[in-house]
Amino acid sequence: MGIHLNEGDDLQETHEINVTPFIDVMLVLLIIFMVAAPLATVDIKVNLPASTAKPAPRPDKPIYLSIKEDLSLYLDNEQVAEQQLGATLDKLTQSDKEKTIFVRGDKKVDYGRLMEVMDALRSAGYLKIGLVGLETVGN
Repeated sequence: MGIHLNEGDDLQETHEINVTPFIDVMLVLLIIFMVAAPLATVDIKVNLPASTAKPAPRPDKPIYLSIKEDLSLYLDNEQVAEQQLGATLDKLTQSDKEKTIFVRGDKKVDYGRLMEVMDALRSAGYLKIGLVGLETVGN
């Protein structure tokens, strides 16, 4: 802010806010969010059934086991055979059997297949299993 020192001085008081630093900070934040947002999602497309239950709080780093319509299994974004499910989970969780495994099953996957996968998780020692579904409004 300038002040008026004497009559012949050209300095005048200014009332403008310099927004350039604000714009620079906002552009940096925008770039950070654009890079970080795709990393926080699972890329396996599954047609989830809807649920009216109240959602539970999400853990810091969830582990998703997805069952696609063609009955293929995916841990996070990597395809895995059912025989290697326990070994792959042990690598992901550092053998922490108390971690919750979130199962995402397609609508078209039959109940028997879903139970087979949950039995495979149980036989591998993972007893904390969460089922993922879409939230519905109403009811």
